[in-house]
Amino acid sequence: MEVEIFRALAHPVRLGIVRRLARESDICACDFTDEFDVSQPTVSAHLKVLREAGLVTTRREGTTICYSLVPQALVGVAEMLQELSRGALVS
Repeated sequence: MEVEIFRALAHPVRLGIVRRLARESDICACDFTDEFDVSQPTVSAHLKVLREAGLVTTRREGTTICYSLVPQALVGVAEMLQELSRGALVS
């Protein structure tokens, strides 16, 4: 799963979406189109990648789908990066 997470975070728009969700949760997909100057279908495709990587979760509110981060997924990434950095410092 780590590879999928890093692959999902590697795209600038997806990383921007994650950064925005870290500041504010329950954001509608339509709120990202203006911020990143991409079309709604493009935002939806990026959100799908983030969802499949386990980084975001959805909640339906009527016809609107709201997105939030999955904090535990980011904690796992942070722990792995800390482990790698400790190994690099020892070398």
